[in-house]
Amino acid sequence: MTQSSPPGDRIAKVLSRAGVASRRDAERMIQARRVAVNGKLIDSPALNVTEADRITVDGKPIRAPEPPRLWLYNKPVGRVTTTSDEKGRPTIFDDMPEDIPRVMTVGRLDLNSEGLLLLTNDGAIKRRLELPSTGWLRRYRVRLKGRPQDSDFDPLRKGIEVDGERFQPMQVQLDRQQGANAWVTVSLREGKNREIRRAMDSIGLSVNRLIRVSYGPFQLGNLKQGEVEELRRRVVRDQLGLEDDSDTASPKGAAKPVRRRDRPGPKPGAKPGAKPGFKPGARRTSSAPGKAPARPRPGRGHDRSDDRNNDRGPKRG
Repeated sequence: MTQSSPPGDRIAKVLSRAGVASRRDAERMIQARRVAVNGKLIDSPALNVTEADRITVDGKPIRAPEPPRLWLYNKPVGRVTTTSDEKGRPTIFDDMPEDIPRVMTVGRLDLNSEGLLLLTNDGAIKRRLELPSTGWLRRYRVRLKGRPQDSDFDPLRKGIEVDGERFQPMQVQLDRQQGANAWVTVSLREGKNREIRRAMDSIGLSVNRLIRVSYGPFQLGNLKQGEVEELRRRVVRDQLGLEDDSDTASPKGAAKPVRRRDRPGPKPGAKPGAKPGFKPGARRTSSAPGKAPARPRPGRGHDRSDDRNNDRGPKRG
């Protein structure tokens, strides 16, 4: 006979969902005997707990677990996607609003890349979104040095091996030539380290700008650089197939918008975007103090990141 798993969730998962620390850090806290369950200190994370258990960290009770939440963040160039950097470089978390909970990134964008980065407070959502098996397309606008022909990208469309690592076939569309540079749209279903840059290098092309404009159904749109925008929880439930219960519901199905913390930082050279547009499933407020939130305008749900100016990418049509 097989033994059934004990009820509840692992203690490290519960601590992570309560915003105490990541699962790994929570396990270290447990081993350091900083965590108690029902008044008894524990030293092993191999323990399941339920809502009936009383959990404290350093003698203080933990908060109730937060519902799964998802944010869009427009990462600027010059920020690393880590909580801290040994070289002292600024991180994306330096820009987070003060009222945002502890969040994790879904995948990464390297120092010199920019655009859409998803943030979540839920480790299960993070792992689900990062898996290639989800089949979600990640789309990038890429500026290349030189004058490539469409046929130059055929090796990438078929799949290519770079430094012993196999890259799956990419969708590559040559959009336009702009002076000494060419703009292309690249779509892929996996996110290996510097995949697009390495793939382009392998066919003799150099990337000098890379902007992620979408991740599955989530679009960058007109979100300004450095700005954070929380998705409506109803949209998160629908897109991720989460249960519709009180833990994930919110009044009128909408999450509270958050503001970007204004901090000095490196500017990638892009001109300021147009007036903020509206994307179904998301709300945001102006980053300027004292300004009222932009009023949503129905009918502008498609990705307009391609329609701004040449500094942001090639124009369609």
